[in-house]
Amino acid sequence: MSRIAVFAGSFDPITLGHFSIVEKALPLFDKIYVAVGTNTSKSYLYDADKRFELTKQSFVAYDKVEIAAFEGLTVDFCKSVNANFLLRGLRNNIDFEYEKPIAEMNRKLYPELETVFLITDAEMSCISSSIVRELIRNEGNVDRFLPPGLKL
Repeated sequence: MSRIAVFAGSFDPITLGHFSIVEKALPLFDKIYVAVGTNTSKSYLYDADKRFELTKQSFVAYDKVEIAAFEGLTVDFCKSVNANFLLRGLRNNIDFEYEKPIAEMNRKLYPELETVFLITDAEMSCISSSIVRELIRNEGNVDRFLPPGLKL
């Protein structure tokens, strides 16, 4: 059985923290879908096409990574690609407290899906898409918070 993981998010924009989590996960899985989703409760800086393209650019050199767009429930996307793992990155205990009930609900909806939490490297624990978006809106330099070579 293949070890297929999904790393889902809005990636508005994708950050070095997101990129790092996928890099850490590469030895663990046969394939990783980085799934660019749309959350109906969020307003975005970039539209879905731009978020998809930026994410795709970030992983162009990785054969085991496939970028996909989806709408709806993450578990439904996981089922559609036969994923048995959902990959999540944790920066701190607040992230864990947020992610834990979601993982429990996902397990009820799709019992074959195991959530795997990876800890963000300490030097990236302050990076979040919301902070990067604020820097962008205020014309700050965000290059060091983005995946290598990615230009907005």
